[in-house]
Amino acid sequence: MLPGLTTLARLRTILLALGLSTLLALGGCDRLAQPPHRVLLQALGLQIALTQRSIAEALALDPTGLPEVSRVRVEQQQALTIGDQRGLRLEGRFDWRLAGDPIRVDSPFELFLERGAKGQSWRLVRPDGTSDGVSQNWLTYPLPLPGERPG
Repeated sequence: MLPGLTTLARLRTILLALGLSTLLALGGCDRLAQPPHRVLLQALGLQIALTQRSIAEALALDPTGLPEVSRVRVEQQQALTIGDQRGLRLEGRFDWRLAGDPIRVDSPFELFLERGAKGQSWRLVRPDGTSDGVSQNWLTYPLPLPGERPG
């Protein structure tokens, strides 16, 4: 017992301690949910390739080879709901270069990822506007499973 505190004051103290413990535990869970480094590299590479393809199609050009991604630094991570699934929004910086290009570029990124239903896979998720003016539509792209080679 805590000396000098009434029952109500002790109850408040205990509830406050439990509440703070819960908040710290939940914050820690989000931190642990960060995908493996390999997944971040694959997702960023795919995001660049999809953007490249889009630009190439708009300009009637042939897309170049796959980009090389390195040095990923996650600066912020936020859990969020993507459609009806749990996802992550990651922000940070990374280095990359186009295939055959000697110049490496340091760029900021924003990445949305969704964990597979069984927790064994990840998908890149990209916003795709809204059809009703309220809710966000999303496009998903599977990332290779461990041991698989990117297609």
